[in-house]
This record gives sequence, C-alpha cells and structure tokens, in this order.
Amino acid sequence: MIKYKLVCKNCNLLFDSWFASSNEFENLKKKKLLNCHVCSSKKIEKTLMAPKLLTKSKNKAIESNTSKLREINKKINEYQKFIKNNFEYVGENFAYEARTLHYNNNSKNKGIYGTASKKEIIELNEEGIETEMIPWLENKNN
Repeated sequence: MIKYKLVCKNCNLLFDSWFASSNEFENLKKKKLLNCHVCSSKKIEKTLMAPKLLTKSKNKAIESNTSKLREINKKINEYQKFIKNNFEYVGENFAYEARTLHYNNNSKNKGIYGTASKKEIIELNEEGIETEMIPWLENKNN
C-alpha cells in the first residue's frame, strides 16, 4: 500500500488517498477513475511528498513509551500474583458470591476475585458492597 497526497487542479483541494501500488495510481489516472470528491473534476495530480522519518527524538519517545508499558505490565503482573495468592477465584459468579458474603456477614479469611460486568460492579457498589475493577493480563505462556 502507498499513500499519496493528491491535489485537484480544478478547485485546489488537497487530500490523501491510498493505493495498492504506484502502478495502481497510474492505471486509475489513465482510466480517468480518479475524481475530486468536492467538485468531481478528474484533474487529479500527485503533490510533492516527503517520506516520514523517525528522528532520534521520536525514537527515544517510542523507546520511553515502550519502557513505561513494560513497567506497567510488570506492576499489573505483580498485583495479579498477589491477588491469586491471597484471594479465592470465583469466576463468573463474582457478583453472586460478593452478595452472599456481604448479606450473610460471612467473614471468610480470604477475599474473592472473578469476573463481573460494569453493570454488576455498579450495582454492587450501590448496595454498599465495595468492589474494584482492575486490568487483567492473560498469561501467554499457558
């Protein structure tokens, strides 16, 4: 795929368009299948283009963001490990189990974790049952 910045020679509109190849652009132009989406003119030309290059500062920014993402993923994995070691997994039954614990004053030694929809979390919080949503990363090694 190649992206060209095009100009309509009739109304001077500048716009971008993608083509399968430079040959594809030329073929469409020869067949007069390119037209301006404002004035419908078929007088469409490529404009001067410069390739988009990564500068050192942009490269450093990308590396910095990648490094931050690794740190965030590491923290999330640490939280997940803590939760798995200290809480009971109840799966899709989280909302039911949370209500059971809350209303039966059942003080288990371990808290629970599992899956719930945003709606269920809101409803639980409205009932005075403290819950939190946390990001969960699937282990790709399993």
